[in-house]
Amino acid sequence: MSYMQAFIMALLQGATELFPVSSLGHAVILPALLHWNYDLHDVSFLPFLVMLHLGTSVALLVFFFRDWRALFLGAVGRDGQRIQLESLHIFWLLIVATIPAVVVGGLFEHLLRSFFGSASSAAVFLFLNGLLLLLTERLRSSVVAREVRCIAGLTSRDAVVIGLFQCLAFFPGLSRSGATICGGLLRGLHHDAAARFSFLMAQPVIIAATVREGFKLWHAPPDAGQIHLAMAAAVVAGVTALASTAFLMRYFRSHDRWAMTPFALYCMVLGGVAFLALRFMG
Repeated sequence: MSYMQAFIMALLQGATELFPVSSLGHAVILPALLHWNYDLHDVSFLPFLVMLHLGTSVALLVFFFRDWRALFLGAVGRDGQRIQLESLHIFWLLIVATIPAVVVGGLFEHLLRSFFGSASSAAVFLFLNGLLLLLTERLRSSVVAREVRCIAGLTSRDAVVIGLFQCLAFFPGLSRSGATICGGLLRGLHHDAAARFSFLMAQPVIIAATVREGFKLWHAPPDAGQIHLAMAAAVVAGVTALASTAFLMRYFRSHDRWAMTPFALYCMVLGGVAFLALRFMG
């Protein structure tokens, strides 16, 4: 992988990990469209992948540091019993919402990735991701008409539903953040609250992915060139992820009625064009 390819992949990771447009789908589709001659599953790609996840994770931790600090201090009772119960409840929701992905990932991730890991299938799922975002925007109007909720008002059942939505991301082209935000919207959250819960959920998921891939490095220690490339990519991915998160949170607060629609149209156009290009011009 060249430095230019690494720079582009890091930019994509930093933006698309949090934007509801599927980082994995872009990572599969882009190299195929540009005919890049490296294998995403090659052992030499591991240091790069680990550092990209690490950069994104650090960016999320920096942006949501106040949220995590408030939750931890609240959970230990510093701000009174009511805040303590609310903080503990939110921690419980995050745990419950993560369980479905842990179970499904442990049982079926490799099977799903092997069946649907091609660039053409990723393009199809990217198009379907756009349909999911668009359909959710249409359906949520009836949900919001019934009730508007905050994160602390979610139940364990709501967390399970959002967690099941997260499992859609095992299909390359379906966005983790997009799916979980959709799940939150359909449980009565506004876009900014759904995005905040989604990004808080992302922290342990990305850390777990980083640790899992990092353990593989024991069997294939990288050389100095790979380490330098991976570290540079991590900085680019982290800075991009931090800017993306700041933009998205502000954007969702300002465009609650139709916030997902531009991303939906982008995914449908890119997915459709990529599928046709890969099928008939590849």
